[in-house]
This record gives sequence, structure tokens and C-alpha cells, in this order.
Amino acid sequence: MTAKRTPIVALGAALVALLVVGLVELAGSSTSQAPTPVKLTLAQMRASLAGSPQPLAELHAQAGQLLSGGASRLQARLASLRGRAVVINKWASWCEPCRAEFAAFQRASLSQGRRVAFIGIDSGDSSRADALAFLRSFPVSYPSYYDRSGRLGAAVTDSTFTPVTVFYDRRGAQFIHQGPYLSEAKLEQDVRRYALDA
Repeated sequence: MTAKRTPIVALGAALVALLVVGLVELAGSSTSQAPTPVKLTLAQMRASLAGSPQPLAELHAQAGQLLSGGASRLQARLASLRGRAVVINKWASWCEPCRAEFAAFQRASLSQGRRVAFIGIDSGDSSRADALAFLRSFPVSYPSYYDRSGRLGAAVTDSTFTPVTVFYDRRGAQFIHQGPYLSEAKLEQDVRRYALDA
């Protein structure tokens, strides 16, 4: 009877150990998925993207800025980027999911910024000062257009919600993603899928 129990006990212990290892791996992978904010200054971001093609270099020169001009200025910017992959992220400083995904955009815009144009739309922020304070806390290597009314953001993203990300491929085809990107890997996967490889 003792001889039969030993293999069962050993098998049970092995299953428990396997379960523990699996849970530890799962916990480790979920925490490593959430990117941490980039600890670079705007000057360091610009320096890391130096030598980018002209239309992209113009975006990097305006890193962290909050631009005005509304739809006409954004449309002029998009016209200057025709034939290039573009990613537009609609956000607001009061939006917690937007705050949660900003580290992914910081990192993706640095790793993909020589091939992809990143642009922000600060949509529905009643205070320009709040938006600028947010951008100082979470610097990005591209500018955002200030959209107090929310109309520009809704027109571009076909949604009144935030965050929303719009991908344009080189031919101008559009893909809209509703909701936050909490993983840099998922954001970069979608950049490749909808903007670069399309």
C-alpha cells in the first residue's frame, strides 16, 4: 500500500510544482507587458531620432508641443506625410486609460519614429495647461494638436471616446483601434500590421 501511494504523492507534488511555476511565469509576463515610462528628455528623444527623413524630422522638432490650428492644420500635416505610414493617437490628460498607454507610445514612437509619423490629438481637454503639464510628465517624440471641443478628435477617429488610435498605411488606408494599448509589443505589432506591412 505504501509503494502505491508514493507515485501518487510524487505525481501530485510534481503537478503542484508545475502549477506554481506556471503562475509565477504568468505573473512575470503580465508585469513585463506593461511598459514603464521613458526617462528621456525631449532633447534626448530628438537626438535619438536625428537623421530621420524630412517630414518625420519636422514632427520630431515639435516633440511634446501642443499645436493649435484645428482640422485645417492637421489636414495640411497629413498631406505633407502622404505616402508615409502614420499613427494618430487621440488622448486627454484626464483620461486614465490614456495615461496608462502613454508609455507604450513613448517607446513605439522612438523605435519606429524613423519610418512612421506619430501625431497626437489632445481631445476634449478643457485646460490647455493641464494638457501641457501631462506632456511634461509623459514626453513623446511628436506633437499633439489641441482639440478643446473634441470635434477634431471625433472626426478623425470616428469616435467620441478616448483613447483611440488611427493607423494609416502608405496608400492612405485607415484602421481604427478603440481603447488603450497597455503593451508596447501589441502597439508595435499593430503599427507593423496596419501601417507598415499593409
